[in-house]
Amino acid sequence: MLKIVSLTVYYGKKRVLERVSLEARSGEILALIGPNGAGKTTLIRAASGTVPIESGKVYVGGENLSHLSTVQRARTLAVVPQARQMGGAYSVEQAVMMGRTAYMSWLGRESQKDQDIVQLALKQAQLKEFAHRSIAELSGGEQQRVLLARALAQSTPVLLLDEPTNHLDLNHQTNLLALIKKLAKEKKLAVMMAVHDLNLVSFFADKVALLVNGEIKTFGTPQEVITAENISEAYQTPVEIIDHPLTGAPIIFPMGAVHGDSIK
Repeated sequence: MLKIVSLTVYYGKKRVLERVSLEARSGEILALIGPNGAGKTTLIRAASGTVPIESGKVYVGGENLSHLSTVQRARTLAVVPQARQMGGAYSVEQAVMMGRTAYMSWLGRESQKDQDIVQLALKQAQLKEFAHRSIAELSGGEQQRVLLARALAQSTPVLLLDEPTNHLDLNHQTNLLALIKKLAKEKKLAVMMAVHDLNLVSFFADKVALLVNGEIKTFGTPQEVITAENISEAYQTPVEIIDHPLTGAPIIFPMGAVHGDSIK
């Protein structure tokens, strides 16, 4: 379980997060939503320990993250950052093997267990056919799946993802999120991810936190959080929401799209 308590973060003199408290339970996906600049990426980075916090604490399974060594932290929490061009001359398989670094001997030798876990991660991320390709040859979406596979290879109880569906087509978006949900349930992972597409959140998230200006405005199930009132106010644009006829998940439509209005 991931527990964030009263987390406050500043960039210089600017407050980016203000006393944020959240809990991502094992086996569940917690989605962070909110307009650009709301603090979603900062919250992911603060929870992973990559940006300093002004105050507050982050717990994983009851352990204070700040008390863990670098190796212990790498065995506890894995991060999938926003898609970016990955440099270097590494192959896909070599890049995913980096996720096993915290488990290797001081000589950096990989075991058969490391190899087996990497092969499974490649399969889960649909990258087996790319295993020996150079990362530089891959598209942005394919590189995003490499980052996911590397995180899966870390074998951690907590998984943090920052816009994991960026640069992915519809097929890979749904497949990736379905995989994350499946792994969360089967392996009892606590997953927290920042997502822009609210309709994807409706279908795949168990809990949702709406951030606005660095504060949690509301927290709950997709049905509780993704309402016309909440979304219209947070994103400063009128929306209408209908329930999916099969699942009951809220589906968001901008008012202009619903009524066929055009932007002039």
